[in-house]
Amino acid sequence: MIIQLDPAISEEAKAKITYTLGRLKFKGTEVKTQMGDYLVCIGKTNIDIRQLGFLPGIIDIHKVSDDYKLVSRKWKVSSTKIDLGDGVVIGDGSFSIMAGPCSIEGEENVRETIKHLKENGVNIMRGGVFKPRSSPYSFRGMGIDGLKMWYNIAREEGIKIVTEVMQVSQIEEMYPYVDVFQVGARNTQNFNLLDELGKVDKAVMIKRGISGTIEELLYSAEYVFSGGNEKLILCERGIRTYEKASRNTLDLNAVPILKDKTHLPVVVDPSHGIGIRDYVDSMSLAAVMAGADGVIFEIHPLPEKAASDGQQTLDFQQSAALIRKMKKTYTLREEFEMAV
Repeated sequence: MIIQLDPAISEEAKAKITYTLGRLKFKGTEVKTQMGDYLVCIGKTNIDIRQLGFLPGIIDIHKVSDDYKLVSRKWKVSSTKIDLGDGVVIGDGSFSIMAGPCSIEGEENVRETIKHLKENGVNIMRGGVFKPRSSPYSFRGMGIDGLKMWYNIAREEGIKIVTEVMQVSQIEEMYPYVDVFQVGARNTQNFNLLDELGKVDKAVMIKRGISGTIEELLYSAEYVFSGGNEKLILCERGIRTYEKASRNTLDLNAVPILKDKTHLPVVVDPSHGIGIRDYVDSMSLAAVMAGADGVIFEIHPLPEKAASDGQQTLDFQQSAALIRKMKKTYTLREEFEMAV
């Protein structure tokens, strides 16, 4: 059960609600976010919400049977919209395209990529400056100096930034230069990191774990939300299975299932999802038709010379063609939805 509190509630009224919950054998945990003040209530008995609804300081009460409460669509029926400013929105009836190199490699790389994005009507750029690599000898990113350089150029051009944060100690120094913090697949259950990201007033994109279930992804989002941050995006990026023909298995089943279970926006990463350049196009279009709120994919002017993940990266010509096709596919999806 979730109780939405009046922002102006008195401590006396709050204490009365807590006392009444205790009598009903429920424990309430207060969650304050950028957008509201809630009590997440856990108990083992059925409850008639009329026993609480008359109390002062309560705006609304929702019964939520899911163990993940705040991210559940059983609580919030309307879809969440993430506003990045300057008219850039993710979710709630829009379709977002995010693209960029796996790793930020230098100023020329950033400027070339931004020029390409702007020419194709894309205003969100992805890229890594702190890279979690399987081998300690691989390129591991340009770090905070690379992020500052990227930010300065992106701001001049009106481009928003999505980049991965790997550990708690990086959050504070990255904060001024990031629009969306990305939690990578290896950190989806790094609960210390999730707790700290609950304290920031920036959007957080959580990627599904390498072998993670849909439910585990939702629990990860619940950690951030319960810490105080409602600005959440979920990302299906493929999972590890017994299949060897592709890097991962892109689980597009997850898109409609997540859209049914949660009010949060759902985006798809086909680059990591399949890991083979030739198939990124097909999986991106499939993601659009599956109902995704956006697609995030990797591009580079010369993929064969990319510092990382060149095998799954599109060149600019391929990227431009894919962007055009995704926009047309999304228009077709809207027509189908209107016809229902």
